Amino acid sequence: MTPLKLNPELKAKAAHEGREFLVLFLYLSFFFCALVLYNTLLLREYHIEYWNSSLALVNALVVAKVILIGDALHVGRRYEDKPLFVSAIVKSLLFGLLVFAFRVLEELIKRMVHGVDVASASRDVHIDQLLAGSLVIFCTFIPLFGFRELRRLLGEEEFRSLVFHSKAKSQAAARASD
Repeated sequence: MTPLKLNPELKAKAAHEGREFLVLFLYLSFFFCALVLYNTLLLREYHIEYWNSSLALVNALVVAKVILIGDALHVGRRYEDKPLFVSAIVKSLLFGLLVFAFRVLEELIKRMVHGVDVASASRDVHIDQLLAGSLVIFCTFIPLFGFRELRRLLGEEEFRSLVFHSKAKSQAAARASD
């Protein structure tokens, strides 16, 4: 059997998508696990045992994938010529709405799998909880999309140098690129 040869361009794109997914997953995991910890501590005050970090990790996986789907659909691209703050807020809102739509769809499908018809499933969705969760997602997205927009404007290398290297190294890299 001959090994499958991948197009180098396709391989680079897959590696980039994998890195993007990993970064999104780690960022979202941090916030979602922090929320689970907060809920756990809050419920402990009422003598209710709760700890479900695995659900937070699954949510981080799903939301990271939804963001990548939104990127592929070019969600919010028309706002990229606006100031960074505006672009980040609008993208946070649009991607938050996209996640909300996926969550509503997920809830409907879960109820229908358990034998409930579409009309009953629609009535059973706890829209208030989904909206509250979407508000948290929106707030989580603001710094995420702020950094993503900054990275888009600066370029991958300069952004990485600015964020992960000391000021002296960043300045030396900037001088070297000039």
